Amino acid sequence: MKKLIAFDLDGTLALSKQPLDDEMADLLAKLTNVALVDIISGGDWPQFQKQVVSRMPGYAKLDNFIIQPTTGTKLYRHQDGAWHQLYADLFTAEESEKIRTALKTAVEQAGYAGEKTWGEQIEDRGSQVTFSALGQQAPLEAKDTWDPDHEKRKKLQAILQGMLPDLSINIGGSTSIDITRKGVDKAYGLKHLSETMGVALDDILFLGDAIFPGGNDYPAKTLGLDTVRVRDVAETKSVVTGLIACLKP
Repeated sequence: MKKLIAFDLDGTLALSKQPLDDEMADLLAKLTNVALVDIISGGDWPQFQKQVVSRMPGYAKLDNFIIQPTTGTKLYRHQDGAWHQLYADLFTAEESEKIRTALKTAVEQAGYAGEKTWGEQIEDRGSQVTFSALGQQAPLEAKDTWDPDHEKRKKLQAILQGMLPDLSINIGGSTSIDITRKGVDKAYGLKHLSETMGVALDDILFLGDAIFPGGNDYPAKTLGLDTVRVRDVAETKSVVTGLIACLKP
C-alpha cells in the first residue's frame, strides 16, 4: 500500500497556470486524510499558492501536504499552523545571466523569435529558470495549439543542451522549458522528498502527464518509482478517486 502520492501540477491536476477546480480540490483534500500528498512542478511558491494552497478546503489535512516548487529544488511543509520553506537550492547571479543569454540565442537559432507573446518569456525562479515560449500570461487556447506534440520544444531543448552542457534542460507545462543545475530534475526532487519525509521510494506513487523521454515527469520513472501517466485532469480525478477508496482505512 502506498504511503505518499506525488503529482505533477499543470496538465495533471489543473490546466496550465489555472487554479484547481472544486472537484480536484475536494479530491486532494480527501486524499490528505488517507496518505501524504506531494505536488512537484516547475512553478515557484507564489504560483502554488494561487493554484493549489488557496483552493484547499478546511477539511484538508495540511500537515500531510508537501509542496515542491521549481522541480523540487525547494520544499515547503505545513507545520504549526503555517507553511515553512525547509530548503532551497539557488542559482548564483552569474549562472542566471548565463542561462538568460543562452535562451535568447537558442530561441533565435530555433526560429521562434517572432512568436506572438503575452508577458515575459523568461522567469528566474531562484533555483530554476523557466522559458515560456508564448509568455507568462499566454491564453490557454494559444498554449494548447502551439506545441502539442512537443517537437518545437525538443528542438529548442537540443540547442540549449549543447550551449549549457552542465545544466538540466527539461520540457515542462504546455509551452515551457525548465532549466536547473545538472542532476536537478523530478528524480532529484522526489529522492530528496523520500529522504526528508522518511518514506521509501517503493512507498511512493507518482502521477504526471509528461512521463515520456524528454518530458519533465519522466525522471520519476527513471528513479524507479511506480508511476501513472495521465492524459489530462479528468483522468487524474478518476485515478485519485480510486486511490482514496483503496487507501481509506
